[in-house]
Amino acid sequence: MNTRTTRTTRTLAVALSLTAALAISGCSSDDKDAATGSGAATTGSGAEPELTVSGGYMPAPVNDKMAGAFMVIKNGSKTADKLTGVTSPLSDDLQIHETKDQKMQQVRSMDVPANGELKLERGGNHVMFMGLKSTPKVGDKVTVELRFEKSGPLEVELDVKERTYKAPHSSDH
Repeated sequence: MNTRTTRTTRTLAVALSLTAALAISGCSSDDKDAATGSGAATTGSGAEPELTVSGGYMPAPVNDKMAGAFMVIKNGSKTADKLTGVTSPLSDDLQIHETKDQKMQQVRSMDVPANGELKLERGGNHVMFMGLKSTPKVGDKVTVELRFEKSGPLEVELDVKERTYKAPHSSDH
């Protein structure tokens, strides 16, 4: 095999491994990530949704092909909203993925219920970075901008954690 074929095969194997890991890791019903940690941001006033983002992190990617991002978006108002997009200087292609029956699929939006929360967590719904411009290392911070149907955009810093990192369990969920 030539070097390009070997690299393509290796990249495909890593991509498939990461996809499988994202789809099956932490799928148990009592794996509820805590809404704590750095990366907190808020928006909202009056009748519009009051959103808070916390616990944001990205496991250190294995290469520059793809990475996942996880966080909790809490809505403290009586007005529901929708996460409709994510942007970042790290990638020109960020996708919102839902996981159903252990299968990932890209979706246009996700509900952020009134007086509720949207959990983006391992083994569940998440943000996917495709085609990274660089490969962040543990300890780095990655900036993302979350866009919503009703609320203004939120800028959030994600902590880059070890690949095996799992957010702590919350005692109030």
